[in-house]
Amino acid sequence: MATDDERIATLRWRCIERKEQACRDNLLVCAASMRGSEHIASWQVRKGLLTRDTLAAVEFALDDLELLAGRRAPCPNQGSEEEHEAAHTYWREHVRSRGQTGHCELDLSRLFAVGVAGLREDIAARLSAASGEQKDAYQSFLYALDGFSTMIEHAHALVQGKMEEADAARREELAEMAESLARVAHEPPATFRDAIQLLWLVDFAVMVGEGVGLVVPGHIDRTLRPFYEADQAAGRITRDKALVLVESLYLLINELIPDGLAMSVMVGGRDAAGTDVTNELSYLGLEAVRRTKLIYPTVGICWHEGTPRDLTALAIELIGKGYSTPAFFGDETIQRGLKELGAPPEQACNYINSTCVEITPVGASNVWVASPYFPLCQYLLEEIAEQVTSGAPAATFEAFVERYHERLARHIAEAATEENRSREHRRVRGRKPLQSVFTRDCIARGKDVDDGGAVYNWVECSFVGLANLADSMNVIREEVYRGQQLTLAEMKALLDANFAGSEPIRIRFLQTHAKYGNDSPEVDALVQDTVNRCVAACAEQTMLPDGSPFVPGSFCWVMHEFLGRKCGATPDGRQAGFPFADGCGPAQGRERTGPTAAVLSTTSWNQAPFIGGAAYNMKFNQSLFQDAEAHHRLGDLVTTFLRRGGFETQINVVDKDVLRKAQESPEHYRDLLVRIGGYCDYFTRLSPEMQAEILLRTEFDRV
Repeated sequence: MATDDERIATLRWRCIERKEQACRDNLLVCAASMRGSEHIASWQVRKGLLTRDTLAAVEFALDDLELLAGRRAPCPNQGSEEEHEAAHTYWREHVRSRGQTGHCELDLSRLFAVGVAGLREDIAARLSAASGEQKDAYQSFLYALDGFSTMIEHAHALVQGKMEEADAARREELAEMAESLARVAHEPPATFRDAIQLLWLVDFAVMVGEGVGLVVPGHIDRTLRPFYEADQAAGRITRDKALVLVESLYLLINELIPDGLAMSVMVGGRDAAGTDVTNELSYLGLEAVRRTKLIYPTVGICWHEGTPRDLTALAIELIGKGYSTPAFFGDETIQRGLKELGAPPEQACNYINSTCVEITPVGASNVWVASPYFPLCQYLLEEIAEQVTSGAPAATFEAFVERYHERLARHIAEAATEENRSREHRRVRGRKPLQSVFTRDCIARGKDVDDGGAVYNWVECSFVGLANLADSMNVIREEVYRGQQLTLAEMKALLDANFAGSEPIRIRFLQTHAKYGNDSPEVDALVQDTVNRCVAACAEQTMLPDGSPFVPGSFCWVMHEFLGRKCGATPDGRQAGFPFADGCGPAQGRERTGPTAAVLSTTSWNQAPFIGGAAYNMKFNQSLFQDAEAHHRLGDLVTTFLRRGGFETQINVVDKDVLRKAQESPEHYRDLLVRIGGYCDYFTRLSPEMQAEILLRTEFDRV
């Protein structure tokens, strides 16, 4: 029997090798289900049947080392090319809906208390007293739960079948797995193994059965804690056994989710009374990263003044050894922002970075994140062009800024209108009954999550290139208005030409004017002014279905590269096509006065309203972290950032030489991880432009 180290190491490489074999397409089953229900008038009921049929058709695989069931089997070659094309056409024309899905942690409290059978009993009682749309909703919920139970029964049958060919030691493991699956198919979990297995199967079922994106495990140290502590008290589990099960969960996430996205686990934090909730599972959530070392999940710490020092120290140790996770989230800042949005204390303390850094309330969310992204500097170029071509440029810098923000406010209003159109389309053509069962208050209201059943329905937009805008505004102020070295028309001509033949001027723009990230009060104030205006413009909007807020953020994912590629040269000295800054921190390579000054700039403005996410990337040379003192200094820098109101920070500790070698010989660095704009990814799978952007980030040579 393999040791734990050997087991996880082998499963890790198996995951990497078979990632491309993963099944992504169940459209033949989906189209057949929808065609078969065309005689039913209720779209809600039809979607319940679709979830049931999709989950009943799921096939699992299990190898000789896996300890949790739930790895989807590779897709068999079923159906002709014509059948697949017909299914795609049918789906596009009759079923596909606009808008976002997922990005949430589900509410498993009732499931863990009463099991699937208890949930069915509750919903069936409500169905008997309901009528109209409520009745349809409850019926769809029951269909979805039936499919969920059937899916678990299939997993149980697979495990039982494997027992016949297993040796004695493996047979014992499989017997434990089979017993657990048989129980959770209908009854509540009784052990830690039951609970972590059921957690994964629920997340899997919602994602696969309803096409929902990125349903995350979330606060495993809260959700699973009662089962872990009960098992420990009864002598049923050891810390090492629990760790292997957490690692098994992490591996299953990587098996299912395509590269380039994000899945989150969060540990630590406080309850509604302000008491720290850190426990042994918080440490295991971090430790599980050490041996799995894959892109999923990103593990975040809800950091506050009462966070145990050894939890912070463990996170810093992992970072210092080059792990791209964990990240630190400012619990005080985030809770303040959530309360300003109307979340009560008991909910404001229970949030999740729903994938990267965007924040959603746990178990009660139909929040859409990063919807949409706003390219701030693209709008700046639009404003410069309009002022020049109109022949009436602003007479003062203050007037220029005012006209820019009027333009930005129009874009925000147009975007909110478009998001509401998508919300209405989703209400009519969406519906996700299984997700609704695990989202408060869909059962109590008798409403699907797409029909307004969730408690929280706000939309989070994201402003990209905050640093580039501030730096550009400062150059315009100094060059056009204060120094009067250029007219706005001359500035436009330089930008339109991408500084061709004017490299000395570009270098002047880039290097002689103060830049965000160097503790420059005037430039930092431009960031705060932009943030204030974004918050105010978003507050003017209301979102369907219930007048929810339009919530700002500066989370970028990969969009700083995508939007930068489409944008011309900007006054900060950035050339056309180059990526924007990747979050709320300085633009690449501009933090010239060290990490402390960069932290002071980044925390010079109020980040609490940016519940849509605000990520700050730092990068250090790995050679710095050879002794304990360097780890202590990094810990001090991180806690300074958080105490000053920082929203989130993530740190890359890797040598540029390693990154360059990975560019030259990607086959030898397939598992090299880096942190991007709130998520982790394999360096060698990034676009050449994104690789270049990471190399150009300032690599601090001191802490």
